[in-house]
Amino acid sequence: MNIKGKQTVESFHKRLGKIMWEKCCMARNEQGLKEAIVEIQQLRKEFWSDVKIPGGINELNPELDKANRVADFMELGELMCIDALNRNESCGGHFREESQTEEGEAKRDDANYSYVAAWEYTGKSTWQLHKEELSFEVAKPTQRSYK
Repeated sequence: MNIKGKQTVESFHKRLGKIMWEKCCMARNEQGLKEAIVEIQQLRKEFWSDVKIPGGINELNPELDKANRVADFMELGELMCIDALNRNESCGGHFREESQTEEGEAKRDDANYSYVAAWEYTGKSTWQLHKEELSFEVAKPTQRSYK
């Protein structure tokens, strides 16, 4: 509330959405993900120096609530890009352009990515990956074809 900037919360929300849509969508690549991480970090810095939140702090203020959610979305968006950059494979509906078969299908890498990931926030834009390996006893992962 004390920032008293010039840009609305909605403008930051839209800009974040554009970054995520263009660079961390269903089809993604290493360069775009790296660019998205930097752009989100810059956007977050701009947010904390130039956001305008109308209304007061001691009243029901939906804009303040929205500002808190958008601040969280920026951290989540950055983490989604970091996780997507870390997972250098195509899996499910998430297609890494660098990881495809000769026919253009998503190429899995189960030898290196058969784990559940949990990320721990350790400070300003730093995250630590924790992994829990998966074992498949009945149903085994297989390469899919959508043709």
